This record gives sequence, C-alpha cells and structure tokens, in this order.
Amino acid sequence: MQEKTTFKPFDLAQNLGSEEEIVEFLAAAFEDGDPAHIAHCLGIVARARNMAQLARDVGMSRPALYKALSGEGNPEFATVVKIMHALGIGLAPVSRKDDAAA
Repeated sequence: MQEKTTFKPFDLAQNLGSEEEIVEFLAAAFEDGDPAHIAHCLGIVARARNMAQLARDVGMSRPALYKALSGEGNPEFATVVKIMHALGIGLAPVSRKDDAAA
C-alpha cells in the first residue's frame, strides 16, 4: 500500500527573512512593472513584517490594507509610498535607457 503524501502550501512571507531578501524581492517586483504584481509583493512583505503593525503605522484598517495589497486591489500611489516608508524601504527612480534599446 502506498503512503499518502501531504503538502503544505508554501508561504513566501514566512521565508523572507533578511532585509536584503526583502529589498531584492521588491526590486524584482518593480522591475516587472505590473502594478497588481507590485501590490501583491508588497502584501507578502507586509505579512512577513507584521500586517497589523503596518496597518497602524500607515493609518489604515488591517482589512483595508489586506485588500489594497492583495494584487486585486488598486492602491493609490500615496498609499504605496506610505507603506514602503513604514517598511523602511525607499522608492528611487532608476534610468531605464538600456531597456529601451532591447
């Protein structure tokens, strides 16, 4: 008789440990350029860092923050900036001149 294998869902939020991993993860999300993907990735980082505390820091309810960062929400740019600031992560422009030639 074959033994049944069970799997647990993988939760990236539980595996983002260091500040460097978080910054690289978000940089890759921004590189992609899809706003829904960026919001979803910010949501993963928020869960890794403590969503309830982040909601208090940005002045939003926890459910509203979950919705905004679900990837299906559409957070305002000001909200994204507040969230990144509360996470201690900067938002800086980067030249994409080389990308246009590709």
